Amino acid sequence: MKKSENEGGFISHLVELRERLIHSIIFLFVFFIICYFFAEYLYGFLVDPYSKAVMNDGTERRLIFTALQETFLTYIKVSFFAAFFVTCPFILMQIWKFIAPGLYKHEKSAILPYLVLTPILFFLGGMLVYYLIMPLAIKFFLSFESTGLNTNLPIQLEAKVNEYLSLVMKLIFAFGLSFQLPVVLSLLARVGVVDSQFLKERRKYVVVIIFTAAAILTPPDPVTQIGLAIPLLILYELSIFSVNIIEKKVKNNA
Repeated sequence: MKKSENEGGFISHLVELRERLIHSIIFLFVFFIICYFFAEYLYGFLVDPYSKAVMNDGTERRLIFTALQETFLTYIKVSFFAAFFVTCPFILMQIWKFIAPGLYKHEKSAILPYLVLTPILFFLGGMLVYYLIMPLAIKFFLSFESTGLNTNLPIQLEAKVNEYLSLVMKLIFAFGLSFQLPVVLSLLARVGVVDSQFLKERRKYVVVIIFTAAAILTPPDPVTQIGLAIPLLILYELSIFSVNIIEKKVKNNA
């Protein structure tokens, strides 16, 4: 009898998981359709850092596309990216509703702040890219243009729509994920995988890992690499501080 009850409970959990996944996909699809109708405005928003960086530089700038379907596919990509960005809190809420019934009260109070903090940190990472890193990176790359005085022909950027927007979205996604470092380390500390002393002792290795990850996740230029590495180092130090607080709470509860 117990075996059949366990099997029934397992199946009911699978059914609930399927329903929540379906709801998340439907929610994502609906917002994708909505975002597609505003794709041109989203495109303008993502292009704004480039337009401001090249404003009044004495050169007539434009973004080009070299394939017939390129702009259409770019609008789809931008719409899906925006829809996923908006849908993330809803997906996290569905995850929370699925796991919450199986948690004790103190476990709920421990996990809930992380579900709130995750989209906030992702949003902060995206803001850092949009308002600081991208304008600096664009100006850095444009500094390699040539008027043709020292070369036979001038060297001038004519950026492709798809390549530029793919770069912006890749950087926003990379920074957003990287900013989850405090969440990951704090959760690992709660389950006893790491502690503050462990993190302090391996600080020098983490510095190397962070700069290596920044070199992989960003374009090959010092502006974006340093722009990602420095915030991650700050977040790592904040993670040590938060892990230390978690350890004190665990000791007091014990």
